[in-house]
Amino acid sequence: MNLVLQGVGDCQARLERIAALTAPTNLTWVGERALRCEGIAFSPALRQTIEVAAQAAQLDTTYSIGYHKMSEFKLVAMDMDSTLITIECIDEIADMQGLKPQVSEITEAAMRGELDFSESLQRRVALLEGLDASALERVYEERLQLSPGAAEMLQAVQAAGLKTLLVSGGFTFFTDRLKQRLGIDYSNANQLEIIDGRLTGKVIGNIVDAEEKKRTVERVCAQLGILPSQAIVMGDGANDLKMMGISGMSVAFRAKPVVREQANVALNFVGLDGILPLLT
Repeated sequence: MNLVLQGVGDCQARLERIAALTAPTNLTWVGERALRCEGIAFSPALRQTIEVAAQAAQLDTTYSIGYHKMSEFKLVAMDMDSTLITIECIDEIADMQGLKPQVSEITEAAMRGELDFSESLQRRVALLEGLDASALERVYEERLQLSPGAAEMLQAVQAAGLKTLLVSGGFTFFTDRLKQRLGIDYSNANQLEIIDGRLTGKVIGNIVDAEEKKRTVERVCAQLGILPSQAIVMGDGANDLKMMGISGMSVAFRAKPVVREQANVALNFVGLDGILPLLT
């Protein structure tokens, strides 16, 4: 087994200290803030010891058998809200109505997998009825920020020739703009109904739920003539699990516990560019 340890800031001493617990046959730096422990004797007890120590040291841990190469993959698929970007757009739109607490509560429950996503989205969007559509532009301009490491990750995978997909239970108003701004190849999201410059509280067409996210990844893979196992899929909420489940590498980014437990890779401290040291 190999183990990659990663951190942020001045973390080299912390990385070396936790790496020593693994009794590796070899240590390789894969960047300034990432250390690969090679040939470790894996056991559940050792893993628990390392996980507890790494968490306390604010380091991310990723185990693998052998090595992954960037060339193994042809597609990177990303959730948008709280993954590619730092905010939940619908919560910020609701804030314009003075309804952020109510909407955020529903969003959190849906992301934890406690509510059906489609039902939760319809409930949240209904609360936005009557809001001036200019609120969407305000959220995009004033509140939307890329997650740490997002630009660096995209630049690296695009330079390596991988295609990119933004698939979101959020809204086309934001995915369309991010697609153009970041040079993303494909996108799929929900379309808010707007009549006479105001939100009607409804979504046009089918809702992009967990099943549709999975189908989107499958469709794009088919268009590219590749297998889903050649895709890296990133997400943070329960509605991302189905598309993550068909991927060759599933990445839980600052994710809910249910997602972290099922993903191949969990990035809790480092940015989205934390996938790069995992791809030799």
